[in-house]
Amino acid sequence: MPIPTNFSTPTRVSAKERAFSQMQEWIIDGTLKPQEKLHDADLAQALGVSRTPIREALQLLNVQGFVEMFPGVGTQVTSVKKEDITKILPPLGALQALAAEIASPIIDDQTISKLRELNSSFAQAIHRKDFYTALKYDDQYHNLIIETAQNSYIKNAVSTLQAHVMRLFHHQSVILTTQSIDEHEAIIEAFEKRDPETASKMARINWTRAIDEFLAEQKSK
Repeated sequence: MPIPTNFSTPTRVSAKERAFSQMQEWIIDGTLKPQEKLHDADLAQALGVSRTPIREALQLLNVQGFVEMFPGVGTQVTSVKKEDITKILPPLGALQALAAEIASPIIDDQTISKLRELNSSFAQAIHRKDFYTALKYDDQYHNLIIETAQNSYIKNAVSTLQAHVMRLFHHQSVILTTQSIDEHEAIIEAFEKRDPETASKMARINWTRAIDEFLAEQKSK
């Protein structure tokens, strides 16, 4: 199990949180490959922590569906099922739509300006076909809406689902297109008009449209 050594470590977090965050990142980007067996001793040494926080982090990753734990046998990274996009995006779209609806009456001009700035950066990345960078800006854009909604239950649920979306992106299941640029702008315009219905509708469309694109691509193969 090759483990990177040149990674940054966040400060002021518990050993369990740091281990969870780093291992989740490695699973998402494919550093830890699907069905790869994980050894807590190796992970503990690589991350500079004891085996206890590694085991606690693995339990959290198990709950979230990133690893499978087999008592008495071992732990391995879960397989990637590209078709799971049809299961992940509908609830994620519903939560994002709800967040947009909640945010509409309370969002301020500064946040709206920041959203437009992020969408501009997203658009530039899309046009130069730098999809990895585009995904980062897309993530920041939607997370800002989630933060504005000020609902920790939505935030926590969305965080897990978005992590799985990120993983699917790295395994070529999620496709970013120029349509998202216009949809992002439509959400911003709805915020400017304090129109929660349109903001909610466009947020849901923005997330679930990727299902149709995925299915169309699968049919073309």
